[in-house]
Amino acid sequence: MAPIFSLFLVLITEFSLATAQQRNSNISLGSSLSPASSNSFWSSGSGQFAFGFYPNGDGFSIGIWYATIAPKTVIWTAKRDDPPFHRDSKLLLGNDGRLILQQGEDPEKTIAGGSQIGSSASMLDTGNFVLYNSRSEIIWQSFDAPTDTLLPGQKLRQFEEPNELFSSVSKDDHSTGKFRILMQEDGYLAQYPADSPNLVEYGYWDSGIKIAGNNVTLNLDDNGQLYLLNNSDNMKNLYDGGNVSDKLMYRMTLDADGIFKVYSYGLNRSDDDWKVEWSPNSVHKCDPKGVCGQNQYCILMNQEALDNVVWFNDPYSILSNTSRPDCEDECLKDYDCEVVLHKDDQCMKQRLPLKFGRQQNDPVITLVKVGGREFKKEKQSKVLIASVVVLIVAFTVLAISGVLIYKYRVKGYKKLLNSGNEELIEDVILRSFTYGELEQATNGFAEELGKGATGTVFKGLISNGKRVVAVKRLETVVAEGEREFRNEMKVIGRTHHKNLVKLLGYCNDRTNRLLVYEFISNGSLADVLFKSETKPRWEERVRIAVNVARGILYLHEECETQIIHRDIKPQNILLDERHCAKIADFGLSKLMNLNQTRTNTGVRGTRGYVAPEWHMNLPVTVKADVFSFGILFLEIICCRRSLDPDLAEAEVILVDWVFDCFDSHELDKLVQDEKVDKSKLERMVRLGIWCIQDDPSLRPSMKKVVLMLEGTVDIPTPPSPSSFLSSI
Repeated sequence: MAPIFSLFLVLITEFSLATAQQRNSNISLGSSLSPASSNSFWSSGSGQFAFGFYPNGDGFSIGIWYATIAPKTVIWTAKRDDPPFHRDSKLLLGNDGRLILQQGEDPEKTIAGGSQIGSSASMLDTGNFVLYNSRSEIIWQSFDAPTDTLLPGQKLRQFEEPNELFSSVSKDDHSTGKFRILMQEDGYLAQYPADSPNLVEYGYWDSGIKIAGNNVTLNLDDNGQLYLLNNSDNMKNLYDGGNVSDKLMYRMTLDADGIFKVYSYGLNRSDDDWKVEWSPNSVHKCDPKGVCGQNQYCILMNQEALDNVVWFNDPYSILSNTSRPDCEDECLKDYDCEVVLHKDDQCMKQRLPLKFGRQQNDPVITLVKVGGREFKKEKQSKVLIASVVVLIVAFTVLAISGVLIYKYRVKGYKKLLNSGNEELIEDVILRSFTYGELEQATNGFAEELGKGATGTVFKGLISNGKRVVAVKRLETVVAEGEREFRNEMKVIGRTHHKNLVKLLGYCNDRTNRLLVYEFISNGSLADVLFKSETKPRWEERVRIAVNVARGILYLHEECETQIIHRDIKPQNILLDERHCAKIADFGLSKLMNLNQTRTNTGVRGTRGYVAPEWHMNLPVTVKADVFSFGILFLEIICCRRSLDPDLAEAEVILVDWVFDCFDSHELDKLVQDEKVDKSKLERMVRLGIWCIQDDPSLRPSMKKVVLMLEGTVDIPTPPSPSSFLSSI
């Protein structure tokens, strides 16, 4: 009986411990954390993981870390790019199940949840923080919003979030760093600089193996095995994992240097620290593009030569059969030429900054124009970074030398451009479709997504049915030649910005002219502001406004050919799956060269959004878009249309009502019952009023608008806007 009784006691003890762990890890509504108190985090059942506040500089961040390991190893960070939170901050699991951050009089900030009503939360022993509904179903989890780390049981997905990790700035600074790793739609795992598109010339590593099928995922198991898996359970290993008997903890992290590694940890180790189990042996310290910044290149310490440097090749002009002296002369005569690269009698003119400098073996001469009429080279300064084996030779504008492999751009990552990668090619090259192809892609233009002034949009499938696109059939195109139309398409196709809808291709088949765009899943801003029962919160509305402003700034000042949109309105702002705003229909109205100051065409745009100069036969400049943005911005602030005849007479015209509320210090009327910081609301209203000034010269540039939105530029008290809008 004694052994049975002992076994019974063991079972009872284990059951009690399991019950206690479950109870301790369950977080009920109304629970809160504060860095100023002893209750600053919630532990998992075993105590292995913790969720809550951790020190960050002079303040605190919210994240998840290994609670049983010192020093602290953070594996997930909430709002990672926000400044550190105050000591008096409070993290609350609210009555609606949202995890809310409260900081004094600042507006509440949602950390997690919101899509469904929650009833409890838990920090799991897997390292996953979850929110549950009343049926104990997970409605949000940190595993679906990774930062730089993948844990056992967590997946990096191919077609849906999460599909990429972003490195941190450093080991102690967990804000978004320079690099990312992506589970691509073509079945490869690949790495890129954080702010670059998924194009082969930007990539610096891929898995070397791909796995066919849909729903491919990157997985890490409890034994440290790292592998790709498709929906047919076909698996390809990247790393076989460790010994099962070692009983180690594993994590995969994309480090700040741009190289991802599988780490292990065991409490019985003498060094008591994380050990690198595996990392790609094909990636070296200098391979991640952008590790050294602009106009800099990276070499390893055991390499003493300072030549043979390859740069990201992006010439705006290439001259063949040109000697080096002639190449120098050509650049000196060209106002736009700042750097010239000479190789094999090819003269490649470029603009600064140079990017992604790395040492390789194929001589090219790099010359930088200084003082207007002089070139210099081979003057370097050396910098040791991060006490690792990287020696950075930093160049100023006065001194750059090196080597460039011209054909690198087209040779890199051949595996990613094989015959089975149509979707990737579509992102690189603007494709010309026939009318028959698009008729088939849209199933005879069966599913209409929307209709506007320029045409009707239909849903379609290309790439053998694998990629969803939006096909716009233009209905009011100005008569022009085929060459001119193709040139305009190329200009639009060369625009690349995260806040612009990407043009993938076009059809110019006699009278049929159609455009093929990337498909944006969450509809238009107009639907969200004016039709949805649940309006976006203040912080999200401001973020959307910043997205739009940055997109317009790119069109005005940063793309190759300046573009005035001429029809900025909520219907032309689309929201992707992350509710990131993207501007549509840019470039369709009129493309403008840098030296043009007006157009000779009639009024273009939508009533209520067009600038007064359209009606007064005045020069139309980029300031017309600023006016339209101002109207849109006030609509975003107030969640209502600019003209609404169903409202009280004093509120029908949004511009007049906003200024009346501003003038009478009654801005709270604009946001009704929503709790918004008064000083922030006043700043935004001031900005909106400046944008809609009758005199274009009084309106700020979009660059200044962005700075004002970001809070880096003061916004003075604006004068009264014109009543011009009331008369149209």
